[in-house]
Amino acid sequence: MINRKNKLLLLKLLSLFSVVRGYNILIIIIAQYLASIYILAPELPLRKVVFDVNLFLIVLSSAMVIAAGYIINNFYDAEKDIINKPNKTKLDRYVSQPFKLTTYFILNFLAVFVASSVSFKAVLFFSSYIFGIWIYSHKLKKIPFVGNFVSATLAIAPFFIVFVYYKNFERVIFVHALFLFLLILAREMIKDLENIAGDIAQNYKTIPVLYGEKTSKFLIGFLILLTLVPSLLLIAKFDVGYMHYYFVMCVFLFISFLFILVKSGSKKHYILLHNILKFIIILGVFSILLINIDLVLNRIL
Repeated sequence: MINRKNKLLLLKLLSLFSVVRGYNILIIIIAQYLASIYILAPELPLRKVVFDVNLFLIVLSSAMVIAAGYIINNFYDAEKDIINKPNKTKLDRYVSQPFKLTTYFILNFLAVFVASSVSFKAVLFFSSYIFGIWIYSHKLKKIPFVGNFVSATLAIAPFFIVFVYYKNFERVIFVHALFLFLLILAREMIKDLENIAGDIAQNYKTIPVLYGEKTSKFLIGFLILLTLVPSLLLIAKFDVGYMHYYFVMCVFLFISFLFILVKSGSKKHYILLHNILKFIIILGVFSILLINIDLVLNRIL
């Protein structure tokens, strides 16, 4: 049986994993590697990409900065999350605020130190990334739309550094990036609808708080319609292999999303819409493998 001391330690580990959202970081790491292998450097042998020390250090630095970002965001949103996420907040509180802050500074220091082994430009990027996350968590997230826009930009930053590393400037990559950016931006705005009770209580000036749920829903619908543009371009104009089936499915999911959005009016509906977009993003990560099935099989075999 697990004694009381070990049980408390386990709860603290689970709490820290919850605070840094370890599951999200794992998905981002997988996405960075798959994007590197199948989109950014498809001409390179699998071994050369997977065992590229500099790429590993970039991905490791990204993971540490993102984990630190979740910690500082959790720190500033502690009161709001009591209202919006009561169950998660109970788990998160097994780790003290001083410990969270100490972990935040350690992770950021280690990220910059690791980046220094790659290049001075990597140090500048991750230093700027750390500052961007902090200023977003502290100030910008309370500004309507600006907070959403900055959050979406920070979310795709880990892919930007890998993109710069490989210096691949093909148009298809920019269309992929636009698709992902619009999708994440719509998701961030859905989260504002989800968290409206806590935002009102903590005086956060989000779009639904200032302009109402109808205006927020209209803007989200507009973003989803915009996301159809890169989806259709990737289906019709670019060679994305069997991944075009993923984008075809996305078109139908976006249409379904819009119907649900029009009828929505409660937190239950907004959580459903949030989960639809989350599903599309996660499925998109693994759908990268469909770009070239033969390449996948050859690289495995």
